[in-house]
Amino acid sequence: MTMSLRHARVRYGPLEALHGVTLAAPSRGLTVLLGRNGSGRTTVLRALAGTVPLTGGAVVWDGADVTRTPAHRRARAGLCLVPERRAVFGSLTVRENLELTAPDHGPALAAYPRLAPLLDRPAGTLSGGEQRMLALARALLAHARVVLVDEPAQGMSPGVAARTYELLAGLDACVVIAEQRLPPALHGTGAFVYELRRGAVVFAGEAAEWRRGAAGRAGE
Repeated sequence: MTMSLRHARVRYGPLEALHGVTLAAPSRGLTVLLGRNGSGRTTVLRALAGTVPLTGGAVVWDGADVTRTPAHRRARAGLCLVPERRAVFGSLTVRENLELTAPDHGPALAAYPRLAPLLDRPAGTLSGGEQRMLALARALLAHARVVLVDEPAQGMSPGVAARTYELLAGLDACVVIAEQRLPPALHGTGAFVYELRRGAVVFAGEAAEWRRGAAGRAGE
């Protein structure tokens, strides 16, 4: 159940955000998209999810071309996108947000105990880190086949962030996350890394290989 882009191009008006990007995420395991703002990493997630159309190339899921499959149908087939912003329903309580995904939200509270005393609070009143916990908790409850997350640990404490990466890495799913920097919790893992720069892939390899290359570049 590999999720991949093949020579993907995306345009926002006159600007091309992806210049023929090819990458693949395995059916089980963690893939990290690295890049600064404007590198195209968020656009890659949106292209995989179907929330932005391709102007060239293809999206292939488990061997099938889903380029023209709309986002809601990809979601029904088991794809879950957690965007960087507006990932929860702010006017609903924490409990209601969780129950929209699954009636039994016990596993979500086990993953993020900090949410338990906040169940009756409107999600829009939570801190940024708490909202990320809620968004990730909903993703965990969804039991999705493909999980796409933009900056999963934004606003979280180091301990909660480490727990978040542990949870994502342990999912029985294809997990793709977008980050500006490789999180310390993933340095020693077998996570696969794609580094993007100005809409193109400039590195593809395991996290350890990327770190060695980064250390070499720093020493130049």
